[in-house]
Amino acid sequence: MTRSDHGRAATLSDVARRAGVSIATASKALNGRGDVAPTTRKRVVAAADELSFTPNAMARGLLAGRTGTVGLLTSDLEGRFVIPILMGAEDAFGAGQVNVFLCDARGDAIREQHQLRALISRRVDGIIVVGRQTDPRPSLGQDLSVPVVYAYAPSEDEGDLSLTPDNYSGGRLAVEHLIACGRTRIAHITGDPAYAAAQDRLAGARAALAAAGLELVGEPMFAAWNEHWGRDAAAILLQRHPDVDAVFCGSDQIARGVLDTARDFGRDVPGDLAVIGYDNWEVLADNARPGLTSIDANLQQLGRQAAQRIFDAIDGRDLGAGVHHLPVRLIIRGSTIPRR
Repeated sequence: MTRSDHGRAATLSDVARRAGVSIATASKALNGRGDVAPTTRKRVVAAADELSFTPNAMARGLLAGRTGTVGLLTSDLEGRFVIPILMGAEDAFGAGQVNVFLCDARGDAIREQHQLRALISRRVDGIIVVGRQTDPRPSLGQDLSVPVVYAYAPSEDEGDLSLTPDNYSGGRLAVEHLIACGRTRIAHITGDPAYAAAQDRLAGARAALAAAGLELVGEPMFAAWNEHWGRDAAAILLQRHPDVDAVFCGSDQIARGVLDTARDFGRDVPGDLAVIGYDNWEVLADNARPGLTSIDANLQQLGRQAAQRIFDAIDGRDLGAGVHHLPVRLIIRGSTIPRR
């Protein structure tokens, strides 16, 4: 039994009073949250030790009107992009700090509504909605009793908060890297033109080319997000434009196919043909021959930021609204720069 200075069981309020901070700050300090100054955390921990305070998670949640649970609602649990986002969110929630209910709607709107009602009935403190692609998706509505953050697939409602990778900047970054490597005859092979990601990456690529006084070699080649299309498209490209010296691919899978065809055509990568992919799917990029330079969408960081926004809303801060495009990064491997 923990005791305060008056002989009763010590409470979080006692710790906060002893440390000279708010109850919310004391709670975050003891839970290991990253938004507390080190000196403040040290003072709170010292106060808890002095009072022999041991937090009771259930009591703390009831006093705050919370359950310590968050819902993760996805439409594609098996998807390539969903898993790293969920991993990042769970990292931010912390082991044992927040219980996570994971629900897979499998791309079915009716099932999604059923899962949403189930999460609300469990009195979750917040919900992260993870989409399967970056195309805008229908909103869950503005009348929900808990904060909602949309990750990867933005909400169609500008009143919602959405976090999504900056595909425009990604396309621009890819082509700027190719130009920096001395490439001037750059082509683009990508996936389904109906995807927002495909159009955004193309727009960024064209902006980078225009800034350098260049244009794409031929028209952008759209079809599917797979290696088979990459191989076929590269064969057409190299026959029509044998002087092409770089290919920006809309996915790592497409890029792997392009590498296969380049090898069949006797083209040296990266000697006379540079190839860059997108997504930084490490199992593909690291094992390509040569290793595949790629744009990483920072999906784990996106998941962590979505979780942090939920934390902020639970703590009473404004959740915010609108679509926020998060930075992507370039991962350089041997397909654009020769090994020394």
